Amino acid sequence: MKVRSTDLYTYRVTWSENDQEFIGLCAEFPSLSWLASSQEAALRGIGSVVAQVVTDMKKTRESIPEPLASRPFSGKFMVRVPPDIHRRLAVEAAESGVSLNRLTSAKLSH
Repeated sequence: MKVRSTDLYTYRVTWSENDQEFIGLCAEFPSLSWLASSQEAALRGIGSVVAQVVTDMKKTRESIPEPLASRPFSGKFMVRVPPDIHRRLAVEAAESGVSLNRLTSAKLSH
């Protein structure tokens, strides 16, 4: 089975209460969506739209987003929080005998 480059993008299908249909979405192309009566049709639809858009972008030599699955991630990112939350987390980490980094990582993973 041949995998198309657009198959590597991050797709999601969810229910749209407003439309009373399933909606297909692509994380790398947040402005695109596809409505359908079934989850499968919504996934096929958004996949087709993304493939068409990528084809058009190639023709016009536009920059094509790299799939999230292909991007390297360092495991580091900065989060700004109010000082009182920073203090509360630092106290909780100290009381638990772990680093602030370990405590925060554990909380984010849940």
